[in-house]
Amino acid sequence: MHSATLTFLSPKAEVVHGAISPEVGREIPRTRVESLARPGEFVLSIEAADLSALRAAINSYLRWIKVAEDITMSVGE
Repeated sequence: MHSATLTFLSPKAEVVHGAISPEVGREIPRTRVESLARPGEFVLSIEAADLSALRAAINSYLRWIKVAEDITMSVGE
């Protein structure tokens, strides 16, 4: 089993967490994801059966987080 923990520090961390939480709940083959939000901090923990699945999950979540953060910043939430 391979794993990665990504920690994001942002004043919009709780909003981003809420935006991607539906994706965290989705079933992804060979992968398990958990997330946690604290004021100013968002933590994403990913476990995968192999490195390819881990890489794919990290790339997907980084894209979703970037989109959520960009939208939040442009809307001024």
